[in-house]
Amino acid sequence: MKAPTILETAKALVAGDKGLLAMDESTPTCNRRFAALGIPQTDDVRRAYREMIVTTPNLGQCISGAILYDQTIHQETKAGIPFVKVLIDAGIIPGIKVDAGAKDLAGHEGEQVTEGLDGLRERLAQYAQMGARFAKWRAVIAVGDGIPSRGCIEANAQALARYAALCQEAGLVPVVEPEVLMDGDHTLARCAQITEEVLRAVFEQLYLQQVALEGMLLKPNMVAPGLACGTPATVVEVADATVRCLLRAVPAAVPGIAFLSGGQSSELASARLNAMNVRFKTRVPWALAFSFARAIQQPAMEIWRGEEANVPAAQQALFHRADCNRAARRGEYTAAMENT
Repeated sequence: MKAPTILETAKALVAGDKGLLAMDESTPTCNRRFAALGIPQTDDVRRAYREMIVTTPNLGQCISGAILYDQTIHQETKAGIPFVKVLIDAGIIPGIKVDAGAKDLAGHEGEQVTEGLDGLRERLAQYAQMGARFAKWRAVIAVGDGIPSRGCIEANAQALARYAALCQEAGLVPVVEPEVLMDGDHTLARCAQITEEVLRAVFEQLYLQQVALEGMLLKPNMVAPGLACGTPATVVEVADATVRCLLRAVPAAVPGIAFLSGGQSSELASARLNAMNVRFKTRVPWALAFSFARAIQQPAMEIWRGEEANVPAAQQALFHRADCNRAARRGEYTAAMENT
């Protein structure tokens, strides 16, 4: 059987009403979340947590692809079955986070650039051999007094485009993630202005690096006020501002937009995605999907707490969150679903 092309994989990742599960937290991030809940921060406990996720019954009904971390893609279940095989058997496409994290950008106080291009071609070839069919690279754009600078936006856009070109060369779908961070007191309008500027810069660089837009996915932030902004926005205001921004900046050739949750609560992320699909699904050229991490995992982690006995209840909570987002893709999510 011939291997699926990147165009087929990109379409499959946003097909129907499914979305992506980001379970690619780095070891320090995972440890931080464990520590907050009193969960031991060891390799084996992290492995057990990820086994709980990938073995969740019926997860493939809601999740099209799972983004793994380097440690996770090498791991197996207690029974010795590689996580990659568990996912594939569940009908879930395995993916891999390939960036080396955001580092301080020289000459730009308070700003960062994502590193990891060195040796990326070889790493992508290895991940493809292991069964990965897509990859992810996250750039972070901070908002504050006088930032983001043009230099920061351009540096991150160039890195995202070079990563995406290398992915496609290796037969992997690049998930391009430019995240305008929610930290700060910026307004909805300022977030919209910066997000549009960032997306325009990213797509200009993708074009210059000859990335096939049909064979990639965009993973952006939703356009929302900063967490410390004194003027909140309604779910509908966020939905409208987000789609308006995307229509101005994202080419129609891109098959899908899979939003990050970026620290939103699970319920709010679902409600905002739902509003976008209710209001715009028939009027936009791309699928409006999800690629959530905490917004799917957090309730399950709080139930699990490192205890084997809690696995079934934690898996139920994980499936419930994934199912809520599946409903949001159809524009059928309601707050009442949270009580079922």
